[in-house]
This record gives sequence, C-alpha cells and structure tokens, in this order.
Amino acid sequence: MGVSKQLVAVLAAGLAVVPLLAQDVQQPTFRAATKVVSVYTTVTEGGRLVPGLTREDFEILDNGKPQALTVFSDDILPITVVVMLDTSGSMTANIPTLKAAAEQFFIRLFKGDRARLGAFNDRIQWVSPRTGDRDALIASLQDVDFGNSTRLYDALGASLDELAGVEGRKVVLVFTDGDDMTSRMRFSTVLDRAQVDEVMVYAIGLSGVAYGQRTKPASSLKKLASETGGGYFELSRADQLTSTFTRVALELHSQYVLGFTPQSLDGKTHTLEVRVKKPGMTARARKSYVAS
Repeated sequence: MGVSKQLVAVLAAGLAVVPLLAQDVQQPTFRAATKVVSVYTTVTEGGRLVPGLTREDFEILDNGKPQALTVFSDDILPITVVVMLDTSGSMTANIPTLKAAAEQFFIRLFKGDRARLGAFNDRIQWVSPRTGDRDALIASLQDVDFGNSTRLYDALGASLDELAGVEGRKVVLVFTDGDDMTSRMRFSTVLDRAQVDEVMVYAIGLSGVAYGQRTKPASSLKKLASETGGGYFELSRADQLTSTFTRVALELHSQYVLGFTPQSLDGKTHTLEVRVKKPGMTARARKSYVAS
C-alpha cells in the first residue's frame, strides 16, 4: 500500500502540510486485457476531507445502473498537473501574493508527482518544463510575465494539449480573476476535451476591484470543475489564495480511485454518479465518460 490517507487527514486539519518527498506513491493495478473506467473521487463531510472509507462505502452508477467495483484504492496516487496563472493587467497588485500561493502548492508535491507552470494574459506563456523538481518549479515563478487581456479558454486548451497522452491522474489547476476576453477557443470545446481526455480541472477565482471596476471570474469555471470532478473556489480576498492552493494540494493527495468494467463499449457518452453510503458525506467525481 502507498501513503496512508490517515496521515493526510491529520495534516489537513490545520492546512499545514510537511512535504513527504521520501514517500513513494503507487498506481493501482489495471489489467490491460479489459477496459476499466477509473473515477477519482473526493469525499467531504461538512467541508472536511474524509479518509478511511472502504470499497463497501461507495456506490457507482453508469447511466443510472449500479456497477460492481473492480478497482478500489485509497493510496496517495501520483499526479501530473498543469498550474496555469492569470497574470493579466487586473492582477498587477496581487501578483506577489499569487506567486507565494503557487509556491505553497509546489512545496506540497509528493515524490512521483510532476508539474508544469504556465501563465496567461494576452498570450500563453510556458514558464517551466514538466518536472518533478519542486525547487525548479518554485524558482520558475520568478519568470512569470505580465500582459493585458485574459485568454482564459486558450490557456485551458494549451493545458489540455500539455497533458495529451499522459497516463494516470491528469489535473489542470487554473487561477483567474476575470472572464475570458480574447480567446479563439470556445468554452464548449474546452469542456468536451477535458471530459474526453479525462482531465480533472480545479479552478480558483478571485473577485475584486481593479482600476476602479469590479472583476469577477468566469462563471463557466464552476461547471468545468463540476463536470470533471475537480473543485471550484471563488475568493473575495487575495490573502485567501495561499490557504486555497494548499487545500487543492490536500485534496489531490486525499482522493479515492474507484474502477469498474463497463458492460458495453458502445462509443457513447455515459453519465456517472458516485455515492457514499454513509449519511452526511458528499462524493465529488467526474460526471461522464466515453464508453469506447
């Protein structure tokens, strides 16, 4: 077994995480001869992460029909994550705070995790290569550039391109304080690609005032996070960024993986629903998959 979820639960209580670089993370076993649909699931109760659940605590429905779980793991599994930061003009005063928050996320990467840092404004900037070197990722924050308008959907599309062909858990963590302004890519395209490519999207939005005008993150981000099994956090103050980036790191290292073998591969999009049988608990997971 990999790192115990009980450890993560203790760390999560105060959002103070000591990096566990020496710990190995393992992937659950999937048999190549069969198609297994993997569903990464976050369970909360009253806003707190819930560790220690067993296979019997979960129920998964494919197009409304209960499925037998052929894979279950509560080990901490490695992630490949793209961290994409909004550095448009409205963010000018909050860039140092944003960098400090992203640094806390990188500090909390485990051995086996890999990340790439990007930024967007009126252009898309790749700031680091994909790497498991936390020090290199943190150092690359100093190279983040600034610009004007917000190409949010183009940035998300570039993030999905970066994760194409990657095996295992794929995550985009995007931050923005505004709506999309000048992207060529449409939101519907981003959503479709994230669902088909099985990429989990976490979105952090910041509402505020810049240059005398109210700023508000794109409302579509909440839908994107919900459909892909990620999380959406809308903040009202920049000083909430560090705790929120930390929360995302905790969630990504506290997820359960459920797997089932679909009864038919009909090439269609199927709805997914994960339920926790214990009262008061909420499961958050992607809501569809393509049976092909």
